[in-house]
Formats: sequence, C-alpha cells, structure tokens
Amino acid sequence: MTFKAEYIWIDGTEPTAKLRSKTKIIAGEPAGLDALPIWGFDGSSTNQAEGHSSDRVLKPVFTCPDPIRGGDDVLVLCEVLNIDFTPHESNTRAALREVAEKFAAQEPIFGIEQEYTFFQDGTPLGFPKGGFPAPQGGYYCGVGADEIFGRDIVEAHLENCLAAGLGISGINAEVMPGQWEFQVGPLAPLDVSDQLWVARWLLYRTAEDFDVAATLDPKPAKGDWNGAGAHTNFSTKAMREGYDAIITACESLGEGSKPLDHVKNYGAGIDDRLTGLHETAPWNEYSYGVSNRGASVRIPWQVEKDGKGYIEDRRPNANVDPYVVTRLIVDTCCSALEKAGQV
Repeated sequence: MTFKAEYIWIDGTEPTAKLRSKTKIIAGEPAGLDALPIWGFDGSSTNQAEGHSSDRVLKPVFTCPDPIRGGDDVLVLCEVLNIDFTPHESNTRAALREVAEKFAAQEPIFGIEQEYTFFQDGTPLGFPKGGFPAPQGGYYCGVGADEIFGRDIVEAHLENCLAAGLGISGINAEVMPGQWEFQVGPLAPLDVSDQLWVARWLLYRTAEDFDVAATLDPKPAKGDWNGAGAHTNFSTKAMREGYDAIITACESLGEGSKPLDHVKNYGAGIDDRLTGLHETAPWNEYSYGVSNRGASVRIPWQVEKDGKGYIEDRRPNANVDPYVVTRLIVDTCCSALEKAGQV
C-alpha cells in the first residue's frame, strides 16, 4: 500500500514569500507526523540557495488529511533546514517556536482574519473589463449575483479546510468585489500560523480548479477601494480574565520604536494600505481605541463592557507572514505583561 504526501513549504522570495509544494509517494499506511520522512529540494529554484550548493531539507512539522485527493493522502507542512539541520535563514517558524515556548505559561492565542482577492485574466473578479463596478458599499457580506463574485470557490475552499481538520471559524464577503475573508483560530501561535499557511495553500489550489487566481496583495485595486489585511486578534490568560491586562497590551504595542518595528514586518506594501482611509490608521502613527476601526489596535466594545477579552491589531497586511506577526505580538505584549506582573 502507498499514499501520497503533498510536502508544502514557504520559499525565500522577497519581499513576500511564496508557497511551494511537491508530491512524495510513501509506502505503507499513514502513521502520523513522526513517521513522515524528511525530504529535500533544489533551493536554487526557490530563492533559498545558490546553484553550486543547492540542497535544502524539508522537515515535516504539521500534517492533515488532503481534502483534494482524499483517501489516505495527506498534506505535510514543512520547515526549511540547511543540510546541517539548522534552520534556513528564510525559516521564520523557528524563531516563533522559541518565543512561543518562552511565554507558553501566559497561554497566548490568536485568531487571524485572512482577506484575499480573486483575479481572472488580470482583473479582479467582478470588475468589468477596462472599467470599474459600482462603488463599494453593498458588497460587504452581500448576497446576489450583482454584488457577489466567486462564492462557489469560497464554499469549495471552506469545505476543503473543514475536511482537512483546520481551525476555520468563519468566512464572509469583503468590501470590494471579488474580495473575501476566512478566519483561522482561536489557536496557539504555532498552530494558528501553521494552519493559516495550509489554508492559504488550499485557497490557491482550490481556485486553480476554477481557472481563478487568489492574491494576498494588500492593495489589489488602486483608488477608492479597501485594501486587504490580516487583522490579528490576540489574548493571553490575563487578558481573558481582566481589563488592566488589555490596556497593558495596547500600551506596549505603542511604546518607543515598537510601532515601526512591527509595521515594517507586517507585510510588503503596507504604506499603500495603511493610509488613514478605508478603515485603517496611518502606517506611521500608533493608536488604540474601543470599537474604533480607524485605530491601529481595536478593543472590541464587548471587551470593554465585559472587562476582559482580546484585542485586534488591524495593521497586518493580507500578505503578512503569520509566523512573524504572532512572534512580534507575543514577544511585545507578553514581555510587558510579565514586567507588569499581569500573568
């Protein structure tokens, strides 16, 4: 007996990494993550090596059923290692693992809202050729063929994610035609990041069957159209139990150089999206507020009312690396909470 394992990894393309994958035929029956072998690939073709020393290693770190092939076949997310088994410089997961372990006692969890846009023949789905649709307004959470474009792909993607066992918590149409969102979480930092990467791979692969491309471009249509973000919801045990910790976390994200330290790692092209318009704060100004979608960080109204809960960092781009954004938020907020004795 054999089964197919689709090995998935994040490449070294800059400024925004791409997903790559290839298929390995494995003898026997699937026996879990620990039984999956390491594999190799040509790093010179993925911006992760030079041709004279091109071998790189794929180490399985997460696996789930393959909903596209079905049966016993699996998807296998991998970290990229050098041949001495040290993390490759493009491997951002390794750095998150260290920070997540350091602050594990605070029980940080995330829910990430992944926005994306469908394109066909170089045009956003729902845009007429050579022109523009009606102004945004009715598309968000809309219904009807005059306002919704790509629902069949979205539903297929949702079913694939659920069949894979991913922690998908919802979907909705977004503000621009052809623009959608799915949410992953609440999950621990490594889990939410691994599962978001796999959900992205499934998005691209599902859209393939419809001859449509999905993009995480943060400003897919220039002009008076909303950009695409990855709003990142975050809490610790202390934040879920008391409001003082909520304020400490919000304040920590605005201290000293932290705002720019974060923003410069929140996805390429962030200044095109964070303009202060279209439900964003300016990229170079930090703010937080209750129920304020024009702030850098929003405290949901029910969190203020309940006196506990979570915060939403609205700055990350759709194309952000989830390993990076979760690492930065955990490191900044958990350090501040630890210093304040709010753990």
